[in-house]
Amino acid sequence: MMKLKKVKFAENKAEDFYKELRKRVGDYFKENNVSRHANFNMVFKTIFMISLYLTPFILILTVVDAAWLNLLMWVIMGIGMAGIGLSIMHDANHSAYSKNKHVNSVLGKLIWLVGGSDVNWRIQHNVLHHTYTNVSGMDEDIEIDPLMRFSPKQKLLKGHRFQFIYAWFLYGLMTLMWATTKDYTQWKRYKKKGLIKTQGLSSRRFLWTLIPTKTTYLFVTLGLPIIFSSLPWWGTVLCFVVMHFVAGLTLAAIFQPAHVVPTSSFQTPNNDGDIELDWAANQLMNTANFAPKARFFSWFVGGLNYQIEHHLFPNVCHVHYRKISNIVRDTAFEYNLPYYSYNSFYSALSGHAKMLYRLGKEEHAPAIH
Repeated sequence: MMKLKKVKFAENKAEDFYKELRKRVGDYFKENNVSRHANFNMVFKTIFMISLYLTPFILILTVVDAAWLNLLMWVIMGIGMAGIGLSIMHDANHSAYSKNKHVNSVLGKLIWLVGGSDVNWRIQHNVLHHTYTNVSGMDEDIEIDPLMRFSPKQKLLKGHRFQFIYAWFLYGLMTLMWATTKDYTQWKRYKKKGLIKTQGLSSRRFLWTLIPTKTTYLFVTLGLPIIFSSLPWWGTVLCFVVMHFVAGLTLAAIFQPAHVVPTSSFQTPNNDGDIELDWAANQLMNTANFAPKARFFSWFVGGLNYQIEHHLFPNVCHVHYRKISNIVRDTAFEYNLPYYSYNSFYSALSGHAKMLYRLGKEEHAPAIH
């Protein structure tokens, strides 16, 4: 992966757009006397999602007996895992949940409950993905080769022709990898790149936090059910995998249709490390919304069907995205910039599947605008 210091976005291109957009969004919060942070709806959602995860777990350890009911509880836990990730931890690690940094820190660490690391997550998501969205060689969200080809700039392998089929299985393994190996490999990689320092930590201190938190997670979430649940040990292990598969597939189904779609442009730095677009324009060229009218769906997925608003204003709590979306769309059109939005979740998923197919078949797979 290219060194971060060599990559820079163009200056003075669409600069007036983002300056004007920030002013208009700022005016919205000021004129309506609304905080950009969480509201009652967000607090209620926080309680609901944590309960959706912890309540079935307690029942598994105490009263649930039938095998089918055990499996159902684990599936519900998987949904709760995704809900915590999409609706709570995500905002907190963007410092969007509260103006109190300690509240954000505590809620951001809820990722420990689902087997992940808040430090690694912020590096991959905030530092790399949000800064270099869909920039080949920089955004780790599209850098999982050789298994997948998420960008036309990446090498095409014979096996990629089937990625539109097997991708969904790999997506389901995402949080299982968090819980087992991924955080350790990321620690090693980020240590070499000096990225751990961006979180105000030394690599050694981070490692000695990572080991006990992940060991504790596995003991509590897998070890205790093996000891106390009514299932045999292999049944518990299977249910644990099912829980993670549900969570991983749900998370991937929300994030992937926002960036790996036919409208995405996938920028590549030139030999000097320059990108022809400025940062805000790159976000618009490589991000898409979906299902803007699906209110309950948007509630559950943490407003991340409004990915454009999230990428342009990551420090704004997601409960406000719908309200500011018209401002963002109108301002983008005013400055002759795109604002991609799919009418439904199905059409977004379909677009992602088509992109996977094209990227697996075509060497260049140019974007369709």
